[in-house]
Amino acid sequence: MFKRIMIANRGEIALRIMRCCTELGIETVLVYSSEDADSIPVQLCTQAVCIGPAAPAKSYLLAETIVQAAKAYHCEAIHPGFGFLSENAEFAELCQENGIEFIGPSAQMIRDMGDKQAARSRMRKSGVPVVPGSDGIVASAEEAKQIAEKIGYPVLLKASAGGGGRGMRTAFDADEIETAFESAQAEAQSAFGDGTMYLEKLILNPHHIEFQILGDKHGHIIHLGERDCSMQRRNQKLIEEAPAKCLTPKLRSAMAKAALRAASAVGYYSTGTVEFVLDHDGHFYFIEMNTRIQVEHPVTEMVTGVDLVKEQIRVAAGLKLSVKQSDIHIEGHAIECRINAENPAKNFAPSPGTVEFLHFPGGFQVRVESALYQGCRISPWYDSMAAKIIVHAPGRLEAIRRMRMALEETIIEGIDTNIDFLLLIMFNPDYMMGNFDTSYIESHTQGLLDWDRESRSEN
Repeated sequence: MFKRIMIANRGEIALRIMRCCTELGIETVLVYSSEDADSIPVQLCTQAVCIGPAAPAKSYLLAETIVQAAKAYHCEAIHPGFGFLSENAEFAELCQENGIEFIGPSAQMIRDMGDKQAARSRMRKSGVPVVPGSDGIVASAEEAKQIAEKIGYPVLLKASAGGGGRGMRTAFDADEIETAFESAQAEAQSAFGDGTMYLEKLILNPHHIEFQILGDKHGHIIHLGERDCSMQRRNQKLIEEAPAKCLTPKLRSAMAKAALRAASAVGYYSTGTVEFVLDHDGHFYFIEMNTRIQVEHPVTEMVTGVDLVKEQIRVAAGLKLSVKQSDIHIEGHAIECRINAENPAKNFAPSPGTVEFLHFPGGFQVRVESALYQGCRISPWYDSMAAKIIVHAPGRLEAIRRMRMALEETIIEGIDTNIDFLLLIMFNPDYMMGNFDTSYIESHTQGLLDWDRESRSEN
């Protein structure tokens, strides 16, 4: 096992990795920006090193600087968390060249699955169903228009190197193609340094289902069930749960087998997720594979009892998985709500600022992942996610009730948050019955807010 690991991330995921390392007896060296000098992870790590100012491009995205710092502090491995450099093949390669283990898959695996168009082609050859779309890279808006005419509108323009909902735009007719293409390409270039685009048929109002994959360097690959991530806004997930209420046992089995075929196609090791869209007729299609730990990984941990971050570190150290497929049993139901510093009533405008008062929930099977503390500052430089509340219960309705309790108990003053909005969803009949898809929040936001105002006025 490693003796010292560098954590190249911030916030709650840095803290999550740090806790795992402490359990394993591993020292941690944290890189941080000057903006995060007073953060909880900086206070709790074994050692911390400031690598630059607030802007990610001048700190958390400085691959060469991070690797050199890891060498200077005698770190044997680097954990990238999620976001930032976690799916950057060049960074993984740079680690390897400098004798440092990248805690994740190999650089080649990241390239194979990170290039979304190449991944689609590989999946097609492996017998994994993919969404109809371009056979290769789409070089221009005009070419995108020609392909769209063949497969039919609406279409989705996607960055080949994208992720996290960035570099994606929809077009419902030929008049929207050029603007969508240029906008998606510009965002992708800014976010990933790669404006390469491809196109696929837009499956209207699907469920977004992802399967958690875990593999080691000895050829063992297993899945740990699925998560329903359909409650999202502008391709950013807000609520995730496991197992997915919309899946039948037969469909779940078919999707699990497809996910394993997808991971096996590249000999995958480490944690990862194979993501599908599921239409209302029960047809599912591969859309991408995320070659990193996911924000929503605690949902799977709660229903399986498997520590995914610990397994990820063990795999990087060359150890075999501590569990087999036959050991994986889904117990009960788990839900995660992402608490963001934003104002839903103002079109979800970000709300940076200082946390003046903070109280997180507790209780049986309630888990909180956050690096917030009273008096800390929510920075405008980074993602607005401030905390994750995760609950587990024997059944879905019990989990919903437990989440209501947890959200009602959560108090974050000094900034705007989406806590009340999430609570509205937990009481919404459609959500309770499982009648939702990826379009639900976009089409029901105003109704939820109006319902909230009416309820408040009556009381």
